[in-house]
Amino acid sequence: MADVSHTRGDLAGHPDASEMRARYERVLGGRDVVLVDGPVFLVGLYCAVSPWVIHFALAQPPLVVHNLILGIAIALLAVGFTVAPERMYGLSGAMCAIGVWMIISPWIVGSSPDAGVIWNNLVIGVLTFLLGAMCVAVASRSRSVT
Repeated sequence: MADVSHTRGDLAGHPDASEMRARYERVLGGRDVVLVDGPVFLVGLYCAVSPWVIHFALAQPPLVVHNLILGIAIALLAVGFTVAPERMYGLSGAMCAIGVWMIISPWIVGSSPDAGVIWNNLVIGVLTFLLGAMCVAVASRSRSVT
C-alpha cells in the first residue's frame, strides 16, 4: 500500500516562501495603529449621543446638531481607518483639527454653555486630538520607513 500520511514540513524550502513573506509584510505594513480604530469609533459614537447623555439637547439645539454631525464624522473616520488604512491615515491631521474644534465649539456654536457641556466637549476634544495625534505619528513613521 501507498503511504498516504501527510507530514507537515517547514515552508522555508517552499519556492514561494520569500514572495509570501513580502506579501505578508505589505498587508500588515499599514496596520500599525489597529488598536486606535476602536477607541476612535467609540469617541465618535459618544460624541453623537452626548447631547442626550449629558441632557443638553433642549438647552443647546445648535450644539446638539453640531455634536451629532461631528460624532458621525469621527465614527466614519474610524470605519475608514479600518477598511482602507493606507488611504485614510492622511486624514489623521483632520481628526486633530476636529479635536481642537470640539474643545472651543461650546462657546462658538452654543450659547452660554454650562459646565456639563464644556466638560463634555473638552473630554471629547482632547480624546479626539490625542487619538488623531497617535495616528499621525504612526503614519509618518511608517512612511519614513518605506
